[in-house]
Amino acid sequence: MKKVLATMLALVMVFALVPAVFAEEPAIPEELIAAAKAEGELVVYGSCEEDYLAAACANFEKIYGIKTSYQRMSTGEVPAKIAEEKGKPSADVWFGGTNNPYDTAAADGLLDNSYVPVNAAHLLKDMYKDPNGYWYGIYTGLLGFMVNKPELERLGLEAPKTWDDLLKPEYKGLIWLSNYNTAGTPKLVANLMIQLKGHDEGIQYLVDLDKNVQIYTKSGSGPSKNVGTGECVIGIGFLHDGITQIVDNGYDNVELIVPADGTACEIGPVAIFQGAAHPNAAKLFMEYALTPDCVELAAQNGSYQFLVIDNAQQPEVAAKFGLDPSLVWDGYDFAKAVTDTKQNVEDVMAALNGGDDRFKTE
Repeated sequence: MKKVLATMLALVMVFALVPAVFAEEPAIPEELIAAAKAEGELVVYGSCEEDYLAAACANFEKIYGIKTSYQRMSTGEVPAKIAEEKGKPSADVWFGGTNNPYDTAAADGLLDNSYVPVNAAHLLKDMYKDPNGYWYGIYTGLLGFMVNKPELERLGLEAPKTWDDLLKPEYKGLIWLSNYNTAGTPKLVANLMIQLKGHDEGIQYLVDLDKNVQIYTKSGSGPSKNVGTGECVIGIGFLHDGITQIVDNGYDNVELIVPADGTACEIGPVAIFQGAAHPNAAKLFMEYALTPDCVELAAQNGSYQFLVIDNAQQPEVAAKFGLDPSLVWDGYDFAKAVTDTKQNVEDVMAALNGGDDRFKTE
């Protein structure tokens, strides 16, 4: 009797393990692949770094045989261009960048949420997708400061440790930030400051910060690309862009700083434009964007964000620099940022009287 019970128990344990061992990966519908190939073409607007964008598009074309062209544009530029095209967008898919402009584009009716990718099942957290299905995350990156250590030492200055430190008069003319009108990064900065300090105090902080900003760059990664050379002494941006400058470009004079008074993160999404000329190819690209075949190309092409799908290999170099997404301020409200971004940016620019010549980026 004991032997029979033991055998039955063993069988129960084996069958209990079967779903975990033999669980099938979500499969992209064959009819979607066929329909996408029949369209034969895809146009991508990308707001991640161009090397990664180019590699991702080339690999998609290689895998599926669909002619894929791309254009690199900052996240602030894309919605403006698509809105001008009045329902007939010149691109099918938007890939990478920061999620705040995607939220604005969704609210303005520029994105299509009719397709739910099966590969979204691999997302690590619900926060890595839009609650209404307008975009799905492919990576996340931590907001912070990048400083040129030798330049600060030459000037007899210490590196800033907090957001409030950036307001010190000794940093006047040393700080670079990207343009609220063209990039997603400063939109995140605005949301963070307003959530940390309250609306009026947050807007005043950004007005005070403006007094120390030397240059507003068109792209969010612009400040990071100039810290190593010393042209920019303190850059505000995503710290994985700083890793690129240190690891790929050899600028070991760059220090990465996570603000001690709290920070936030971007989510780099993929989305389909409303009225896309190649809707099936766009859906297939969205599926592809949520696979290791796509996202692992980032680290191979100088982009070291943390990946947000459970079956991808994280870039080891990001972990070595300690840039963990868990460092995000616990109080940051992603849902509130979705609804408030557009108004927050309008309020900042109004407080800056529309901005001066530093905002006239080409």
